[in-house]
Amino acid sequence: MTSKRDVAGSVIQAIREVGEFVVTSLQALLYCFKPPFRPGLLLRQLDFIGPGSVFIILLTGVFTGAVFTMQSMYMFSKFNMETMVGATVALALTRELSPVLASLMITGRAGSAMATELGTMRVTEQIDALSVMAVNPVQYLFVPRFLASVLMFPALTMVFNLVGILGSYLVAVHMWGVDPGNFIAKITWYVTGNDLVSGLVKASVFGGFISLVSCFMGYRAAGGARGVGTATTHAVVIGSVSILILDYFLTVLMF
Repeated sequence: MTSKRDVAGSVIQAIREVGEFVVTSLQALLYCFKPPFRPGLLLRQLDFIGPGSVFIILLTGVFTGAVFTMQSMYMFSKFNMETMVGATVALALTRELSPVLASLMITGRAGSAMATELGTMRVTEQIDALSVMAVNPVQYLFVPRFLASVLMFPALTMVFNLVGILGSYLVAVHMWGVDPGNFIAKITWYVTGNDLVSGLVKASVFGGFISLVSCFMGYRAAGGARGVGTATTHAVVIGSVSILILDYFLTVLMF
């Protein structure tokens, strides 16, 4: 049986790790505004997170819009309100589905890569070498990934919005016979700029938090290859759950 001492030790360890994460994250945020700035590293991360994730975003977005439209059409057809499917799908995508699903996809791809890369650098003592060369590891490793995530998560979310609505259009118009003019008109009437901006803000928050979690888990990796794998797993799990939790609180604040 687990003793009270073991439970207390686990709680203390968890609190310590949360404290270390908060301190490290604050340091990374402060270093965003301090020289030396490294645009080359930022561009490299922008390319890795953005264009490198476009295919999975396109694939996920199209089929998300298509499936959601098929399910919605089944219910709307009972009330002769098929023309409302475009606005319904567009609102769901811009407010919730696009930022959440896009962030989950990018977390599985880019977040895991960040944790693995930093974890490998830690266990092979490359991070220690940076410190020896008077290079701040948090500024060098965290800041480019954080900034790139804050910028690229909203951009990829916008792509998700577009292809999701396209998938919805194809299903509603070409499979269910909805008038294309009504489909587009309902979207322009009911979907506002605030709906679009709220989703992009969510994506930016998700991106910043995911990058910090992934980098922190890799930064603290220990125990060789097994430790790197454990850090990567923790980064993806914690990041994915955090997206859903943050989404709830951001929705409460915005709406």
